[in-house]
Amino acid sequence: MARTPSNMIPLGTIAPDFHLKDTNSNNECSFEDLKGSKGTLVMFICNHCPFVLHVIKEVVMIANDYRVQGLGVVAISSNDIEKYPEDAPELMTEFAFENKIDFPYLFDENQEVAKAYDAACTPDFYLFDSQNRLFYHGQLDDSRPGNGIPLSGSDLRSAIDALIYNRSLNEIQKPSIGCGIKWK
Repeated sequence: MARTPSNMIPLGTIAPDFHLKDTNSNNECSFEDLKGSKGTLVMFICNHCPFVLHVIKEVVMIANDYRVQGLGVVAISSNDIEKYPEDAPELMTEFAFENKIDFPYLFDENQEVAKAYDAACTPDFYLFDSQNRLFYHGQLDDSRPGNGIPLSGSDLRSAIDALIYNRSLNEIQKPSIGCGIKWK
């Protein structure tokens, strides 16, 4: 299991827009369509990554906890489905159903969105403020498959709380660690 860290891009970076198909609804969605009044969480995930499978329940709980507070939430899969057919859009729909993902799960077929965000791994978390500026780009928490640390979502939850409640946030952010995005 490869351990690829996030590419840490500068805080304040403006969220790149996108137009991608939501595998849950079959609607085309853009960043502007999905952004929340308080901020927006953009996550790069996929169906088969052991790091994603390890955290998906906590990710869904975070989405459910914060969407009612004005946070937009979206997940994007950018993996090459020729080499990794388990990440195909029809299986994304099944994965979303099985994991109770009721926020948009978008397919980035040509991988342009992952490149625009400089995404490196799954999961990779980007939290943008209400002005679409990057506020947090880091890990969910210190838990990883097999390390014995329980999931809490503490790092991401702290960042979302700081954003929503206008608190200061530590400028030092630990990168997410996961499987590398499967590039074409």
